[in-house]
Amino acid sequence: MVDVAAAAGVSRQTLYNEFGSKEGLAQALVRREVDGYLAGVERTLAGARRSGADAGGRLLALVAWTLRAARGNPLVRAALTGCWGEQLPTPARRVPARGGTPGARRRDPSVETPAELVEEVRDRVLKALEEQLPGTLGERRRVCEAVTRLTLSYVVAPAARGEDVERTVRGLLALSAPSRTTAGR
Repeated sequence: MVDVAAAAGVSRQTLYNEFGSKEGLAQALVRREVDGYLAGVERTLAGARRSGADAGGRLLALVAWTLRAARGNPLVRAALTGCWGEQLPTPARRVPARGGTPGARRRDPSVETPAELVEEVRDRVLKALEEQLPGTLGERRRVCEAVTRLTLSYVVAPAARGEDVERTVRGLLALSAPSRTTAGR
């Protein structure tokens, strides 16, 4: 905490007042990185839309961005996959009750599980693409979740070539489109 306080130009006591403990500081850091990732999901989808990308192009932009974010940030990768380790211990799911601990004055810094992050990403993708994806709400939700989960599989086990990811995502989208023979049912 001494080194962090010195680098931030504040006293060690200020850090303890703000975060409560080293674990509280670590939790806040992970929370910040996850929030940054989720904001990046929205920025990427919006940026691809502004550049004229269709739903598939927007999803591909998100897949590429997520892979870069996970590759470049061990905290994001661990939050997405749940693969915490000795150097990145699993963050606590809940903070102590509000009030008594100085660090508890901050908003709840607990971090979502990977399953909860999948839901958050899926819902953000669904909201961004709701007018571009065919099918019922349930079908669109399943497509968005499938692409999100597929992306996480590439975070865990990267593809040898980037075009493999693109081909797989485009194939998934083609499979999810209504077929001509069942369109009227």
